[in-house]
Amino acid sequence: MKKFKSILILLAGIFSTLPAMAQTSEVSWVSQMQQMESSQLTLLIILAVVLGVIVLLLILMIYLMSFMVAVFKKENPELANEPSWWDEFKLKYITGKMKPVGGKEEKQLMLDHNYDGIVELDNHMPPWLVNVFYLTIAFAVVYFTYYSVLGLGKTQLEEYAEEQRLAAIKIEQYQATAVSSIDENSVVFDESASALSAGQQIFSANCVACHASDGGGGVGPNLTDEYWIHGGSIQDIFRVTKYGVPEKGMIPWADQLSPEEMQQVSSYIKTLVGTTPANPKAPQGEKLDPEQPIEEEVIEEATIVAEVK
Repeated sequence: MKKFKSILILLAGIFSTLPAMAQTSEVSWVSQMQQMESSQLTLLIILAVVLGVIVLLLILMIYLMSFMVAVFKKENPELANEPSWWDEFKLKYITGKMKPVGGKEEKQLMLDHNYDGIVELDNHMPPWLVNVFYLTIAFAVVYFTYYSVLGLGKTQLEEYAEEQRLAAIKIEQYQATAVSSIDENSVVFDESASALSAGQQIFSANCVACHASDGGGGVGPNLTDEYWIHGGSIQDIFRVTKYGVPEKGMIPWADQLSPEEMQQVSSYIKTLVGTTPANPKAPQGEKLDPEQPIEEEVIEEATIVAEVK
């Protein structure tokens, strides 16, 4: 009866720790269960109940077997002196047979190792430790054969390369999403060679008619000096490029260029500041810090901006 109570207490302790384990670990199975259909969830509950009944029956069988062994030992005195199955199992697979201290076998097994009168017995390793050692050898052989000989499993370098490949795909997906969402608030100055080269091509194809190929200006203002009509920050230039100034002849480019392309050409325009064009147009606007966005009251309209520079 004491064994049965101890088993029940052990099971109760295990089940009581499950909620805490679920809270401290990443329980993805919880979300998966929430996504199940009612029929699937019902089937899962039935299987869990059946499994619980099976476990309970096994516990009862063990308890009944222990009870019957105890009864047989009381009825037959010879069986009472025999060791139980647990004692035999422990002796064979866990502790092993230790040499008796003080007996004749101890004197025969004493080694020459003597330290201050303390001698060492030549006891064998306990069976559980020997079995663990054999298991490690078997595992090493299987591991080596699986990964190195047959080449079925991925090595650490192959797993690392696969993780890099998956990470590169995620980065591309993120960049594609981020690029498509660029606006006048999230735009940044992209100084990479590829972005500036693309921006120069866009500028040469669409902007030279009004601003000259070197940015010196013509119909549009000079883009190389420090004077700005509506601000010289990357946000201001992007805003002007995006919305345009239709009343002054500059069309909005939002319907012809992608957000990434508008960022590229805006970044290229930033690189023109400080250069020396062939025929620079006279300064227009005010001398402003190009890194500071222009104040809202200077902009003629809140939603659109006037001509670049």
